[in-house]
Amino acid sequence: MSNQAQEAREALGVRLRAFRKDAGFASGRAFAVATGWAESKVSRIENGKQKASEEDLRIWCDRTNTQEHIQDLIATARHIDELWLEWRRQLQTGAEKRQSKALSVYAKTKVFRIWHPTVVWGTLQTADYAVETFDQVVDYYEIPNDAEAAVAKRLERQQYLYKGNRIFNVLLGEQALYSNFGGPEVMKGQLDRLLAVMRLPRLSLGIIPRSAPMKIWPGNSFSMFDDRLVLVETYSAEFSVTQPREIELYFKAFALLQQSAVYGNSVRELVLTASHYFDRHSPD
Repeated sequence: MSNQAQEAREALGVRLRAFRKDAGFASGRAFAVATGWAESKVSRIENGKQKASEEDLRIWCDRTNTQEHIQDLIATARHIDELWLEWRRQLQTGAEKRQSKALSVYAKTKVFRIWHPTVVWGTLQTADYAVETFDQVVDYYEIPNDAEAAVAKRLERQQYLYKGNRIFNVLLGEQALYSNFGGPEVMKGQLDRLLAVMRLPRLSLGIIPRSAPMKIWPGNSFSMFDDRLVLVETYSAEFSVTQPREIELYFKAFALLQQSAVYGNSVRELVLTASHYFDRHSPD
């Protein structure tokens, strides 16, 4: 288990111990009698040595009269289970499997909130741009080269831009318009793609200019799926957030980032300026 996951499990144990004591169970032994558990089980859960199942948490809240915390505790336990999904483990057979996994998440989501400070969001990428990013993934993580299949799965996600009543709130940093994947021609094709999709009725594309006053530090890219899941990407892992209190922080961060963004014609001007930049730097 990662250090972060272990720390989270220990923090959960501290919360449960506080519930036990506040309910008048001065010792783990007394609580074990009330639950019918072994005393050692109570001790292991409170000290982060044993995973508390969802049923354990329901019983704990029932015995301590803290039923209002059940859903939050269950979300915390699930969060611990999925806390760090190391990229090397996720990508050990290639990138296609991870891209396929995303399709089920997209199918269930009604409102997307996406923040990418330096790269165009995958669902808005062209095939050529996506190939360049997956080639880098293959090289960096030294995984089997299934970039072509991974690109196909990534592009399959684009169907959700047109299906149903999904809402896409997408924020990019201006740097995403200039981060050069594949050279000027690939970048101009990608920028043309942004100009096309920004006309979609259920897609809101905002860009934070490089000189915009910031209400919050940019941080890592993250993707929010309704109010149930946030995925945060780092170089080493994908961080899954499912705890309601933490998801609320990402809602707040996204709202603050939106205050620095421009929309509509201002986005179009920024994209065209970037496209002209790559025109000037195209090979003769």
